[in-house]
Amino acid sequence: MRLLFVSPYLPSLIRVRPYNFLRALVQRGNQVTLVALQPPGDEAEALPELRDWCEAVFVVPHSKTQTLLNGLAALPTRFPIQAAYSRSLAFTRQAQNILAHHRFDAAHIEHLRGAVLAESLGGLPTVYDSVDSISLLFGKVLQDAPSLKSRLMALLDLERTRRFESALTRRFDQVTVTSETDRQALIELGSDATRITAIPNGVDLDYFQPAAAKRDPLQLVFTGKMSYHANIAAVEDLAQKIMPLVWAQQPDARLVIVGKDPSPAVQALAQHPNITVTGFVPDIRPYLSGAAIAVSTVRYGVGIQNKVLEAMAMATPVVCSAQASSALKAENGRDLLVGETPQAVAQHILTLLASPEQRALMGAAGRRYVETYHSWHSAAARLETLYAAAAQRRHSQAGIL
Repeated sequence: MRLLFVSPYLPSLIRVRPYNFLRALVQRGNQVTLVALQPPGDEAEALPELRDWCEAVFVVPHSKTQTLLNGLAALPTRFPIQAAYSRSLAFTRQAQNILAHHRFDAAHIEHLRGAVLAESLGGLPTVYDSVDSISLLFGKVLQDAPSLKSRLMALLDLERTRRFESALTRRFDQVTVTSETDRQALIELGSDATRITAIPNGVDLDYFQPAAAKRDPLQLVFTGKMSYHANIAAVEDLAQKIMPLVWAQQPDARLVIVGKDPSPAVQALAQHPNITVTGFVPDIRPYLSGAAIAVSTVRYGVGIQNKVLEAMAMATPVVCSAQASSALKAENGRDLLVGETPQAVAQHILTLLASPEQRALMGAAGRRYVETYHSWHSAAARLETLYAAAAQRRHSQAGIL
């Protein structure tokens, strides 16, 4: 198929879902043109790869001034501020030029921030990847986020986003999300259940492979973008509520927090002698393959935790909160260990630290799990079905008219 892939940011190893969708779609023989905004601070490290994969790549700079003006313009309206973020006359002009010279079977629209960009695509059949139910996320942020700023932003945009998500299947031909929980949330808001599909994230099984490196038997690792409020809350819980229980019985256990842009609150955790905060690293695999256990203690969130899938793919045993595993089909006790309370998470960590044999068995089970359920090629095949359904729907509507 000939596809136009529209994104409000440049796909990359950090923006793992669109990055891997693009690669898998191309590997499956589709011809893909990417047109993406480049917001302030958006790194272009994956751009050479994207240009290799795609028929063409068009990058539209999106200034901080424009995003601020977009937000201010949205304030007195009922439109979500997160969606208004990406309004761009430059994008509209670029899209119109592309469509004037190329024919596409369907368009793929990435995320709430990209939704408004579909307005420039005319009658092109569209598949909108919401990724998560953003209103469901905002509700959880409002309830659980430790930052007052995060809660206020969620409060400001929650009802606007609920209203927008209730009409997704009136705006787009097909809609995808990462989990059944997110799908049900959109259905409950009023979107058409027959046109919302849960397509879980995959994991790059070639890139994230078990390594021969020797693991540190007392090292724990947490990975993620460390400026994200849910990750900040998670590592604060881990360092302040869970690790003291671990250290009471295993004082030599060490925690390594790996991820770019650690907030001041995260950096402060490194004052403890048994906690290391790395900041940005070019490759997280050595940290996953060198650790005895990967820990994911996210308190709130939606969708699938990529950090869990990546650790499992590396055969690193995972101990996590119930929230971190809620979108997975993994079996607690076999593929990973799930704790409902700080005490339960700490006990799981201590149990695994005490048993190299159990760590090896659980790591191998985790690898088998992601091989079975989280292939990007399988996800891309399901997307192709949705593109065809979107095109068929537009053609049927044209026939009726």
